[in-house]
Order: sequence, then structure tokens, then C-alpha cells
Amino acid sequence: MHSDTTIYCPNHACQAPNSERQRSCQQCHTFLPKRYLWAIGKGIESCRLGELLAERYSVKQPRIVLDTKPGLLPEAPTEISPDLEPYLRLVSYQLHVPQVYGVVTLPQKRNSGIWLLEQAPLYPEGVMSASLEPLEGQLMPELTAVWQQASALRQLHWLWQIAQLWEPLAGEGVAASLLQPTLLRVEGSLVRLLSLQPEGRTPATLAALGQLWQRWQPTAKPDIAAFVGKLCQLMQQGDIRNAEQLVALLDRALADRGRSQSRQLHIATVTDQGPSRQRNEDACYPPSGTLWADVDPTQTQPLVVVCDGIGGHEGGNVASNLAIDTVQHQLQSVLQGSTTAPTVLMVQLERVALQANDIISQRNDSEQRQERQRMGTTLVAALARDHELYLTHVGDSRIYRISRSGCHQVTLDDDLASREVRLGYALYRQALQQPGSGSLVQALGMNASTLLHPTVQRFVLDEDCVFLLCSDGLSDYDRVDEYWQSELLPLLDGKVNVATASQRLLAIANHVNGHDNVTIGLLHCQVSPSKLAGTNAPLNLAMDVPDLGANGGGNMDPTIDTTTGRTQKVSAAAQTQARTQILPTRKPRTNPFLALLSLLVVLGIGGAIAYAAFPGLRLWTEVLLGSRTRPSPEPIATTPAPTSSPESPAPNVETLTVGALIQVQRNTVEATPTAEATPTAEATPTTAETLTLTATETPLTLWSQPGQSTLPKSASVRLGTLPVGAVLQISSRQAVPDRGYWLKLKVCSLPSTPASASAPTSVSPAPTSVNTPATAPVAATLKPGVSGWIEQDTIAPLVTSNLGLKASQLGACATLLPGANASPLPTVQPTK
Repeated sequence: MHSDTTIYCPNHACQAPNSERQRSCQQCHTFLPKRYLWAIGKGIESCRLGELLAERYSVKQPRIVLDTKPGLLPEAPTEISPDLEPYLRLVSYQLHVPQVYGVVTLPQKRNSGIWLLEQAPLYPEGVMSASLEPLEGQLMPELTAVWQQASALRQLHWLWQIAQLWEPLAGEGVAASLLQPTLLRVEGSLVRLLSLQPEGRTPATLAALGQLWQRWQPTAKPDIAAFVGKLCQLMQQGDIRNAEQLVALLDRALADRGRSQSRQLHIATVTDQGPSRQRNEDACYPPSGTLWADVDPTQTQPLVVVCDGIGGHEGGNVASNLAIDTVQHQLQSVLQGSTTAPTVLMVQLERVALQANDIISQRNDSEQRQERQRMGTTLVAALARDHELYLTHVGDSRIYRISRSGCHQVTLDDDLASREVRLGYALYRQALQQPGSGSLVQALGMNASTLLHPTVQRFVLDEDCVFLLCSDGLSDYDRVDEYWQSELLPLLDGKVNVATASQRLLAIANHVNGHDNVTIGLLHCQVSPSKLAGTNAPLNLAMDVPDLGANGGGNMDPTIDTTTGRTQKVSAAAQTQARTQILPTRKPRTNPFLALLSLLVVLGIGGAIAYAAFPGLRLWTEVLLGSRTRPSPEPIATTPAPTSSPESPAPNVETLTVGALIQVQRNTVEATPTAEATPTAEATPTTAETLTLTATETPLTLWSQPGQSTLPKSASVRLGTLPVGAVLQISSRQAVPDRGYWLKLKVCSLPSTPASASAPTSVSPAPTSVNTPATAPVAATLKPGVSGWIEQDTIAPLVTSNLGLKASQLGACATLLPGANASPLPTVQPTK
């Protein structure tokens, strides 16, 4: 480091200056967070060491700054630029991808914007080198610098993580980051990116990744060198067509080399009412006070669960205990099996969470609990099996991973603030300032399972580490970040056991926080060389590439049994679920007009072929929660679909995904006759539903309010009726409880008719429909570029996916990025 720096106390009532060397404020004893940040942008290149940027950020090393006023909110941009949006949308991968902390503006210089990244691969305070030199604030080593010294299992683990990151980064147009060795840093067994690099004119490909890995192959460990060489050859030849196939082959190798190390797990749990609550609504498994020592994950598959109940006197403790009992019971069959493929196990873990949700929901329904009276619970669970750990998460209880070099939160809270970041709308620290930012968007028992999206993750255990599962009674106010070094590092050094560490964390939660129930589950993993014979023999695996299809399609695709290395058959639906948990939806990138038009044609033809070949294939979308989502529920049609000609088949609702182009074939459909409860019991005349765009999202917002089942008068403005031939693009898709799905559509172009070929025309009030109140005002014009909302079930039977659009028909959508102007419409659960 350049020199000692003054840090100001984050306590707003104190703000005393302190030395950088101090851990807490010398005046009020508040914890002093040391936030070392990685700076990107042209402006940082001219900054000198020791310079104070914006009277706040001290330049410690080239491109490394220290925030001297950590109690103040960083400056945020007025608009998120396209280059920075991928950081936000990849927030679910914060263990590997840094996040945007804030911006520094240098008024005296043009084009001098500096962006600051937190969670970059910089050593935190207190980390020492092997020679006992302090490393805090310094860059972690490049992968290539430590590759040769790593074990065979560690080398495979690094490759596996890069393969896992390929699809999500490619979906955001930043897969080129994985091809730059200077950006690939390592923290022990973790691969961490220094920053994200957009693709250039030449797209990043798996062949290029194979070429990079080929350069590392000569220094790979002898027992895996041949395997790595063959893997690179298959990638460069195009035999490995997607990242899923690459991950599957690496899974085989990891399962084999995983036997080269043995693992012992130590587990402890504790839960407490806390000093300010009248009852304990938390629950855990194993029961509080349990201590498991020297557990071998190859012989047993230990499970740790923490739940934080929601509902106060209405039954939060009932919900948390129901969740614990359900998860434990449902996982018995999973725990008894030893040959389940990783992707299948992830699906099973997700289903277990959904089953727990159903049981709590049924209890709510049977007791006629409505809205805020419904009881619910958060869930975090860890299941160890062989060389892996599987984590399941719903809500805002957290899981942290602690090693000697760092502490990382590996779950992302299911709250409004995190959702704003996922959608690319705000930086996390700014999102936290919004009203209700901590309100949950999902928890067990609060909604139907079709609206629940559990997260399931996999970790390879190849170093000593601790996983901390806890409710927010401990994690609030960043207490884990404050105390991990003093309370959890002694575990790794053998100075305390998990029971003692859990009790000490409980005492901290009660005395330093003290506002809530507290539940803690600790899982300490110790790794040592295996004594099994043959564990260092050359890796000899069949290199047949799993036939997962170019996009993972097929009715019965093979997945890999990571225990035996054999192939087993699993349904396509199950695999799609598993894949969706680890891969976010691809996001189209801005391209020149002709390239975009060509891409649309190619994708349209490919989609038609896939749809014809696999009519049951589910298309998975990322609408509400970004990455790792479950399939959207299949809406119940409220109108009969019209008969379509072979030339223009009506799209299935599953094809109405964000970014899709559609064209109106009919603008009305006869509604189903209904019978009135009159003395004559005669059917009412048949009415027609009209494709009418609503100007704002008011209907969705109102319907998400408690007790609101119908729209009030004048709830929204109707833009007008969509004519036959209108071309539209879906920019957002939102779910409304008990109301199905709504689409936000942008009008690309209108048909060339006398009424629409020239100036925008006035639109007469559309006929009354079941979706828009008759008293709602009508906008004066309907023209290209206008966006509005419409119910999915209303428009689905009346449009088609057009495969032969002309350039003129793209109109206002020629350069539109799907979802760029979508607005989040959260369904908010009660704040705990």
C-alpha cells in the first residue's frame, strides 16, 4: 500500500477520523469497513497514487482505491449505460463477477468518468501471505500464475467454474471476459473476474476457449493432462457444441478426481428467541444444539436447514416448522440414493422446496388466511454429497462461504432491492434507499408454487471452508462481514469447534443486533489427501460427448452420473429445470440493422423447426427474477383460439417471450357466451373482445394490491385497437396473482392502409372488453413506437410469429433491446 489513509467513521452521529490500520472507530467503537474498489474507465488512467478522488476515494495502487467515507452513499449515475448493465444482470453470480459500487465524476476532465467495482478479486483486510506480509487491498493472482502449482482436482474445478460461467456471460455479451487471462483471478479454489469485457466484432466461441485452455494443458497435472488435451481438441473441432456438454464432461472428471481427497464435515445448529421477541418463529434442522462431528459425505449425506417464519402471532413459527418437517421428510428418498446425476438432484431439491410451499399454502387456505394474515417462511438448506455441496434458497435468510482468504455471501436476497439490480434498473446501494426495499418478493407459503422460484446452487469442496446458514437476526447490519475473521477463521485454524463458534455468533446477534429471532447453522469442511489406492492414476474416461443438443433439446437427453461417470436417461423437462437453475436467459445485444434482421430470420426458422419437432418443449424465461428461474406457469385460456391456417399458425403462449416479434392476424375474437342468473336463464348475446393496448401498468399495480380483484373506473388510458397486420415486440412480461400474465408490447409498425400510412390517426373508443373498463379514457393516437399493456390470454390466439418480416415492418423495433423499457411490477410480501 502507498501510505496510511484516514477513514471517517460510518456512524453518522460520529464521523470521527481514524487511521486505516484501525478496525473500529477510536471514538465510538463502530466497525470501520475497508472497501477496496477496482476502478475502470479512462479517467482512472491519469490518477496519481495518493490522490483523493471526489474528496473521498484514495488511490492506493494503480486502479485500486479505498473509500474513506464508507458511511456515505456512493454517487450513482442518472442512467445505467449498456456497458455496465451486464454487471447488474449478473448479480446472481456475485461470487465470480464484481458489482458496480458507484461512479466518480471528475469535472475538470472530459470523458473522465470512473466506475468503481466492489467484490472484485482484491484481498480483504487482515489476510496475510505465506511470509506473513499483509495482502489487504492487493490483487489476487492470475489463474495462469498459480495453475501449475494447483492439484489436479483444483485445476479441473477452475475449468468447471469457467464452463459454468460461459452461458450466463455469453447471454450478456461478455463471454470474452473468460478468454482474457489477465481478468481471470483466483481466490483459493474460486475463479473470480476482475471486470467484464464486451465482445468485439468476433463473437466469443467455445473453440476460442479451447484454444486458451490448450495453452494451459502442458502444465496440467500428469494424471489429467491427456483428458484436458482431448477436451480442448473436442472444443476446437466443434464436437462440444454448448457449455452444458462441456460441464457434463468436466463433471465426470471431477467425480473421478474427487476421490483423491477425503472430506470430514462438522455441523452445529442453534436457534434462539432473542432478547426482544415474545416467541421464536425460526426453526432449524438438525434440531437446535445438535453437534455432528467427523461426518463423511461419501457415507452419509448430511442436511442443514434454516427457516425464518413470517406472520408473527399469525403463525410464522408454524410455517417454519412445517417447512423443516417437509424438507426433511421429502429428502429421505433423495438422501438414500447415491447415483442421482447433479442436474436431476438440483431438480429434486427445487421440488422439495415447492412441496414445502404447497403444504404451508394448504394450511393457510384451510384456515382461510388471506393476504397479510397468511403465514410463510424463508428457507436456506445445504446438502453435502461426495465432493459437492448443494444449496437451496428462498427469501432473505442467507448462506455465506468463508475461507482463509475471504467471506462471501453466496445467496441473493429475494427482496425488492435485489430485484431492481437483477433487472438492471439500479445499483444495489441505491436500490436499498427505495421505500420497501427489504420487502420480500417471495417466501414459502405466500403464493402458489407456480409463482415460486427457488434457487439451487452447486459447490465443489476442494479446500477447507465454512458455510454459514443464518436468519437475518444475525446477518442484518452486516454483522457477518464484521465478525467472520474473529469468530469463524478460528474454526479453520482448529482453535474452536463448530458448537463453540455457533454459540459465539448467537451471542453477537443477541447483544449487538438483538432485534429478532436468531438461527445459525454451521458446516465446516476439512479436506485432506485420500488414502484410497489408485486415486493418482491417470484419468481414463470415455470422451463421448453427451448428446444434449445444440440448445439442450430432445425428448430423452442423457445426463452424467457424477458418481460413476456413466450416462443415464432423464426427461427433457427435468433437464430443462436443472439447467435453468444455473443459466440465465440470453439477452439480445444491440447489433447493426442487417445483422439483427438476419438473426431474427435464423432464430425464427430454428424456433419453428424446434417447435414442430418437440411440441412439448417448455421455453424458459427470465421475467421476474433474472437468473435461475423456473418455468412460467401455463396460463389458462379465457378465450377460444381461432382456427389458424397452415401459413400463419397462432403461437403457443409459451412462445410469447421477452424480445419476440409477433403480428396481429385478427383483432377480435368471439367470447364464450355466458348465462345470466335470470328467471328465464337465457344466454346473453355473444360479445367480442378487442385487442386494446393500455397506456400504463396501472391494472397490474392495482390487481397486486390486497383485496383488489376488479379494476376501478378510469384506472387506465386505452391507446386504441390494434389493427390486423400490426407488428409488435414483447418488451416485458409480468405475472399478476390470480390474473395470469400481462405483456408489455411496443408497436413496431402498422399496416400500410389509408388510415395509417400517413399521419397518426385518431382511434375511436374500442368496444367494451372484459379487460378494460368502459369508462377508461381513450388516447388520441396509436402509432409506431408506442408501448402498452395487454393480457396475454387475450392476444395469444390472435397473433402469429412472423418469419418473413420486411425491413420496413420492423419499424420502431429495428434497434430495440427487448426489455430495455420494461418496468418492474413487484408483488410485495410483508416485510418481516
